[in-house]
Amino acid sequence: MALEIIGAGFGRTGTMSLKLALEELGFGPCHHMKEVISDPDQIQLWADAAAGKPDFDRIFAGFKSAVDWPSAAFWPDLAAAYPGAKVILSSRSAESWFSSFSETILGVFLAPDKWPESARPWFEMAEEVIINRSLGGKTDRDGIIAAFMSNEAAAKSLIAEDRLLVFEAKKGWEPLCTFLGKSIPRKDFPRSNAKEDFFEAVNEGLKS
Repeated sequence: MALEIIGAGFGRTGTMSLKLALEELGFGPCHHMKEVISDPDQIQLWADAAAGKPDFDRIFAGFKSAVDWPSAAFWPDLAAAYPGAKVILSSRSAESWFSSFSETILGVFLAPDKWPESARPWFEMAEEVIINRSLGGKTDRDGIIAAFMSNEAAAKSLIAEDRLLVFEAKKGWEPLCTFLGKSIPRKDFPRSNAKEDFFEAVNEGLKS
């Protein structure tokens, strides 16, 4: 099964809501960090990808779409590997994104002494993918925001307009359904992954 949707947006840009929306529209299952965190095989496959040895067909076996990290760090490679897939750049303002990112994901990786030993492979892989690959090793505010803006600019410049949707979750179903040629569901657009939900998901995943 080849990917049909590739997410180019960083985590904390509404990627969990987007995952749930894509699954509702028939593009599931949708790959997300949630699928990686408690799966040793996925962790190793992504560690290999970060080391320059990706096996995307194994990583995405059974998945129709992929959003969030780790895949967001590899979207140019995925866009080339799956030329028939559409690309969705989940987005929000750089300042609001940094506020959310710094209060959740960044804090986790700035405290390696608190990483549980049993979960160290996931932390090491995620640090390599998020901090080193996506953010260029930057952990300061200006460097992180610059990396975020650079990623958005790259997607807008490298992906053809008819293949790319720049999407904000707050805009709901209409732009997403129009882009994907789907009818608008009669239910509300999914809203998920507030800061409290993030820490709950991480803790639950690392216990699995």
